[in-house]
Amino acid sequence: MTAATRSPQADLRRRADLRRRAEDLFPGGVNSPVRAFRAVGGEPAILASGSGARVRDVDGREYLDYIGGWGPAILGHGHPAVVDAIRNAALDGFALGATGPLEIELAELIRARMPSMERLRFTSSGTEAVMSAIRLARGATGRDLIVKFGGGYHGHSDGLLTDAGSGLATYGIPGSAGVPAAAAATTVVLPYNDRAAARFAFEAHAGRIAAVIVEPVAANVGVIAPVPGFLEDLRELAHADGALLIFDEVITGFRVAPGGAQARFGVRPDLTTLGKIIGGGMPIGAYGGRADLMALIAPSGPVYQAGTLSGHALSMAAGIATLDALDMDAYDTLEDVSARLEAGLADAAASAGRTVAIARVGSLLTVSFRERAPINGEEALTSDRDAFARFFRAMLAENVLLPPSPFEAWFVSLAHGDIEIEETVAAARRAFAA
Repeated sequence: MTAATRSPQADLRRRADLRRRAEDLFPGGVNSPVRAFRAVGGEPAILASGSGARVRDVDGREYLDYIGGWGPAILGHGHPAVVDAIRNAALDGFALGATGPLEIELAELIRARMPSMERLRFTSSGTEAVMSAIRLARGATGRDLIVKFGGGYHGHSDGLLTDAGSGLATYGIPGSAGVPAAAAATTVVLPYNDRAAARFAFEAHAGRIAAVIVEPVAANVGVIAPVPGFLEDLRELAHADGALLIFDEVITGFRVAPGGAQARFGVRPDLTTLGKIIGGGMPIGAYGGRADLMALIAPSGPVYQAGTLSGHALSMAAGIATLDALDMDAYDTLEDVSARLEAGLADAAASAGRTVAIARVGSLLTVSFRERAPINGEEALTSDRDAFARFFRAMLAENVLLPPSPFEAWFVSLAHGDIEIEETVAAARRAFAA
């Protein structure tokens, strides 16, 4: 029986059965908390397929998608070049247990676009990449403290879950059970974009900070751009004290510019973490930076890190195909399409008399239900969450799927063209007016 021939009652029973089975198997019925739709209400989506800018649920209903696999689908879902690359790589086997040519090729592509990564190491996730970069920073400096910023999400490792943005903010959780107090005590949390607070922290903890880790564009409390001088100050303060600067570009890497946020804002970090786009939708992470620092990683040095599936051939192949497609014309197109979406949404809200603030950096965008775009995580949390939930549900009824949290970025892809932008803005006009 196909989706076209099933009755609505049959679809309802099938969805209910799938959700029941998922809830029996997975905590909350999901394998990542934000997928549960708790922040927006209603039943969580069960998606079966995607192509281009659209995804389809198990009933065959199609949605215009702005989740984008949470960032990696910058070319759109199921891009033919990526699919072909994965298929061809699979024919040669999956995990062979030794260095392969695809690892070398992808690493060279990354370093060519992001020269600060003089040496790098692949991992299987962004969380692993950040954990490893933090360990390296501590090993290199002999210090324990890490500075991060409120609302910044750097994966779910113990020491970085304090005030950690989208996932925790969505559920109003200040941290996480199971994190030892001693682990949390090694993290100093500051307001994002607060240059004075950063200076004070280095004065108060002089000689004790191993690294500052920052999303150069905050993207887990909505999208928040750095104020002029903020990233430059972090680099200057860190180096003056003998600490390192780590850019977490798991989201921004190869999305906001060909060389990531560090190229867009002209600030070179000591270490960088990557994920998402460099795997083209396959599981991946990477960390890297100055050659002298990376020389401390085993087997060259005393800082241990390993991964059975690191450099997995299918992830490497997908990443190569994705980066090969991202030329300057692609970034110009992304900027143009994203700017038109921003302008259309602003006009739709104004026409309906709705107060919203739209923040955008490149192809990252958020709509906050407040008068002005927030400049830090604390301000972001004052957005009207109930209004966003109503807007989300209204857009979903229009077959437009947004990230199910007011603190997640919308991801625009190269598959979003004139038709998709017009469709989204028209849906937004009706949703804002509802």
